[in-house]
Amino acid sequence: MRRFSQRNSLVTLSEINITPLLDLAFVLLIIFVITRPMLEGRVKMQLPDGSSGDTKSVDRRSVRLIEIRSDGGYVFDGKRLSLTQLESELIKLARDNPKMTLDLRADKRVEFTYFYAVMDICLRNHISGLSVHYLPGGGR
Repeated sequence: MRRFSQRNSLVTLSEINITPLLDLAFVLLIIFVITRPMLEGRVKMQLPDGSSGDTKSVDRRSVRLIEIRSDGGYVFDGKRLSLTQLESELIKLARDNPKMTLDLRADKRVEFTYFYAVMDICLRNHISGLSVHYLPGGGR
């Protein structure tokens, strides 16, 4: 009988008690849930005025204008183009002039899907020179 009780005590000692482990996991979870919103807090900053940028370093001949109309149409250097035509034109111009700068102007009534489509074209084709304008008074 004594041997049997010793075996029981050995069996209970070989098992892992996960209660303290779960307590630790829940405490860490609570700490992360509480501190995450504090880490994502907005930083107060004063941004420079848009007119104070250095525009002398940009060659005006390499600037191309893309306008996004309120109806979702694209106008590139005065020509109305579809999105696929615009992409092919941008690829061709970026190949010829890798330092090309795009001046992207959008009407305030433009849906963001049209704006993001042009941004996506620029990202896919590694066009990094981009200037974005929001026209609060409305475009053409």
